[in-house]
Amino acid sequence: MQVIFAATACLPEGWAQNVRVTLAEGAITQIEAGAVAQPGDTLVDVLLPALANLHSHSFQRAMAGRTEYRAGGQDSFWTWRELMYRFLDHLTPEQYEAIAALTFMEMMEAGYASVGEFHYVHHQPGGAPYDSLAELSLRVMAGAKETGIGLTHLPVLYTYGGAGKQALAGGQLRFGNDTDRFAQLLTEARSAAQELGRDAMVGIAPHSLRAVCPETLGRVLPLAEDKPIHIHIAEQPREVAEIKAWLGARPVEWLLANAPVDAQWCLIHATHMTEDETLRMAQSGAVAGLCPITEANLGDGPFNGPQYLAAGGRFGVGSDSNVRISLVEELRTLEYSQRLRDLARNVLVPGEGSVGETLYLGAAKGGAQALGRDAGRIEVGALGDLVAVDRAHPALFGLPQGQLLDGLCFAGDDHSVSDVWAAGRHMVQEGLHIARDAILAKYRRAITALLASL
Repeated sequence: MQVIFAATACLPEGWAQNVRVTLAEGAITQIEAGAVAQPGDTLVDVLLPALANLHSHSFQRAMAGRTEYRAGGQDSFWTWRELMYRFLDHLTPEQYEAIAALTFMEMMEAGYASVGEFHYVHHQPGGAPYDSLAELSLRVMAGAKETGIGLTHLPVLYTYGGAGKQALAGGQLRFGNDTDRFAQLLTEARSAAQELGRDAMVGIAPHSLRAVCPETLGRVLPLAEDKPIHIHIAEQPREVAEIKAWLGARPVEWLLANAPVDAQWCLIHATHMTEDETLRMAQSGAVAGLCPITEANLGDGPFNGPQYLAAGGRFGVGSDSNVRISLVEELRTLEYSQRLRDLARNVLVPGEGSVGETLYLGAAKGGAQALGRDAGRIEVGALGDLVAVDRAHPALFGLPQGQLLDGLCFAGDDHSVSDVWAAGRHMVQEGLHIARDAILAKYRRAITALLASL
C-alpha cells in the first residue's frame, strides 16, 4: 500500500484541496479530501489522472530526425513510408527492445502512464518468421516491463500491400500474416503478456482497409474477444480515393456500414471524413485516435474536431511515429491545427469553457477507453494511473486552479511533470524515470550497432 498526499487534485467532481489517495494492488482504494499529510505519504503538488498514449509505433523513435531532408520532387506520407521501410530492414530484436524501452521511458517522463503499441513488425528482414512468431512482441513487452508502463499490446494483421489485395513487397514483408498465422501469433503474445502486470492486455489491430480485405477483416474480428480493436483509417486523401475505387465507399463510410464499430474500437487518424461520416463515427461510441504531432509531421491534415466533439465524439491522443514525445504538445497541436484551419481561437470546446480542461480530461477518458483500461479519472476502484505536476513551474505559477490545465496544455512542457504512477507503479520521481540511466545506456549501445549496419 502507498499513499499520495496532493495539495490540489483534479477529482471527477472538480478540484479539491489536501487530498490523500491510497493505492493498493494497482488500484485506488481510498480518497480523502481536506486531509492532513501523514508520515510516509508521498507529497506532490497537483495530482491529475494520467493519460494513455493510445497509438505508438515504438521502433520509429530511432528514426526521429532522419526523414527531414527534402529530396527531388514533393515529399509526402508515401515517400516517408519508403524511408521507414528501408530503416526497419536493419533492426534486430535486441535493438527493437532497446528502442521500445527508451520510447516508453520518454512517454512516462512526459506524463503518460500507459501505451497502445500498434505493433506490425513481426518477422525477419525478407519476411521469414522467427522461431517464435511473437518474438518482436516479446521484445516490446520486455521494454514495457523494464519501464513499468501500462501496456495494451496490439498485434497487427497486415496481409496485403495496398488496396485491391496488392502483394506485399520490400519492407512490408516483415509485417505479413494470413489470419491463421496471425491467430497463432496472438495466442503466443497473450501467453507472454501474463508475465506483465495485471493491467496488461493484448487486443488486435487490423492495420487498415488497404492492408486487409473484407473477408480477412470478418475472420479476424472474433479474435479480439472483449479486448480493444484498433485500425488506421482515412489518414491520406490517396488512401480514401483508393478504397473508394476498390470497395465502392470511402474508408470510414465503408467501415461503419460493414463492421460492428462500437466502444470497443479505436479509429486511428480518421482525418479525411465528410460531415456525415464525422457524425456517424461520433454516434458509434468508438474513440478517435488522434496523433497531432505525427499528423503534422507527415502532412496528413487536421481532424474534423468541432463537429465531432459537438456530436459527443470521444477522442484520445497518441505519439504514433514518436518523432517527438510530449503529451502537452500533442494536446496543444490538436487545438492549434483547428485554429489554423478555421482562423479562430479556442475551437475545441462545445459551447463555453476551458480549452485545456476539455482537451486534457477528454483525452484522459477517451484514451483509457481505447486501451481497455479502467483509468482516466481519480476515483475509488480505478487503476492508479496518476501524474503529478509542479505548480511552481513557470507555466503554472500564479494561475488559479481553474486555469491550471490551460497553463499545462498551452504554456507548459514535460518539465512540469514530477511523478507518474502506472497501475500504482511509481516509475517517475522528481521528473525522471527510476531506471533512466540503464535504459539510456542500452539504447546507446543498440543505436551504435544499428548505425554501423546502415
